[in-house]
Amino acid sequence: MIRELKSGEYRLYARKKSDSTGKRRNLGTFASLEKAKQHEREVQYFKKH
Repeated sequence: MIRELKSGEYRLYARKKSDSTGKRRNLGTFASLEKAKQHEREVQYFKKH
């Protein structure tokens, strides 16, 4: 899940909410949407391999 911040950067969040906090984990902040999407693909690849 990618959200745009007020600063204009993009933050990648975990898909599932944490049981303990009820919030999504921050998986990184990126300057561009393309960089955030690329990192999301890398995370999904890592989870499967």
